[in-house]
Amino acid sequence: MASRFVDRAVIQVAAGDGGNGCASVHREKFKPLGGPDGGNGGSGGDVLLVVDPGVHTLLDFHFRPHAKAGNGKQGQGGHRAGSAGETLELKVPEGTVVLTEGGDVLADLTGPGTTFIAAQGGRGGLGNAALASRARKAPGFALLGEPGESRSLVLELRSVADVGLVGFPSAGKSSLISVLSAARPKIADYPFTTLAPNLGVVTAGETVFTMADVPGLIPGASEGKGLGLDFLRHIERCAVLVHVVDCATYEPGRDPLSDVDALENELARYTPALGGELADRPRVVVLNKVDVPEAAELAEMVRTELEARGLPVFEVSTATRQGLRELTFALGAVVEKYRAEQPTPAAERIVLRPQAVDDNGFSVEADPHEPGGFVVRGNRPERWIRQTNFGNDEAVGYLADRLNRLGVEEELARMGAEPGCPVTIGDMTFDWQPSTPGVATYLAGRGTDVRLENTSRVSAAERKEARRVRRDGVPETDDDE
Repeated sequence: MASRFVDRAVIQVAAGDGGNGCASVHREKFKPLGGPDGGNGGSGGDVLLVVDPGVHTLLDFHFRPHAKAGNGKQGQGGHRAGSAGETLELKVPEGTVVLTEGGDVLADLTGPGTTFIAAQGGRGGLGNAALASRARKAPGFALLGEPGESRSLVLELRSVADVGLVGFPSAGKSSLISVLSAARPKIADYPFTTLAPNLGVVTAGETVFTMADVPGLIPGASEGKGLGLDFLRHIERCAVLVHVVDCATYEPGRDPLSDVDALENELARYTPALGGELADRPRVVVLNKVDVPEAAELAEMVRTELEARGLPVFEVSTATRQGLRELTFALGAVVEKYRAEQPTPAAERIVLRPQAVDDNGFSVEADPHEPGGFVVRGNRPERWIRQTNFGNDEAVGYLADRLNRLGVEEELARMGAEPGCPVTIGDMTFDWQPSTPGVATYLAGRGTDVRLENTSRVSAAERKEARRVRRDGVPETDDDE
């Protein structure tokens, strides 16, 4: 059974979630409260698309469209960080184009080893050891891990070839590539024998180029009729387009000139997703099957008019191999000229974009759905919301401190926010209550650790007083007599 060729697939990729940080206090003999020692959570794994020369189709994604990377592990006590999630690498063929569901091109993957991050893993949360400071010596909370990125992507395979064979079904494209290269496509005397692109390597002297034989073209292909879009997608990268015309067809209403006009019309109406226009590519016309006497006479009649249009014309026969050598070297010369005209690829540069001094990293605007409410947007505030455990008062207080230091409260006040008005950050909506930096006015237990407060451990002052009583036998009083 022949393998199935798939050149378009829609996949659902989900990166791994970051692991939660750990809230732990070091305990050992004679050191019941040895300070915070909770480790950080591990980062979630990424989903990567990697070009593999051994892969030639998107068939695997057709049957398994869902891909999920590994989650990061949670941090543990004893300053033990959680392990990072396993990165998932998805192998794709060379020439794969990654698009959004709306059709925007995200990446054009050419060259072995080329990598694209399809989904970014979530950050791991910080443990309470990393959150300790002079003001909060023993945090009783840790940050949550961030969820990994999840999205839908469209993968389309566009063949990487120098020469594309364009023609009606059964025009002889498969026969032509079979005699010019080592490719062995299926050949039969019925339309649409070729359902998948075939690539062949052709040698013309010192020039080596690739040739693509793609599904046949019919009028209306640029609108999706027949296999048109599947056909046109695979010639976007071609440097030269070869019109293969059947001069021995017996179909009514068809002749070489009308075939070329129909092909040119479809090429002009198709807009490549990778940019450029197919109408700007060099053209070569191949009048095929001239081993048939009637076809040879017809080719001789139309040759002059085609050359008057500025098109190079070659009369060939794949059966007798007439004209194939001249065609091969002519295509090699056109490919070499096209390659020489292409600009030299610029070396990849590292671009640094420093943040503006007046950019605070967030914006505050009126809530269009909640009268009197406000919406805070920005990467940092929204990330902090995702990292906060709202079941822990101290964690909520830490979030309020961070937002206050960033300037969110000041901006809300400037925008006219009143105490108690709804404020939305990310997926969380809460009633805003202004506070002073570092001081809790609306939360109980902010910046404290109950385990450190509720302890029966004897203090140094109490031990000193006990020694004095044992020595003097009289407890100290506050009387002024």
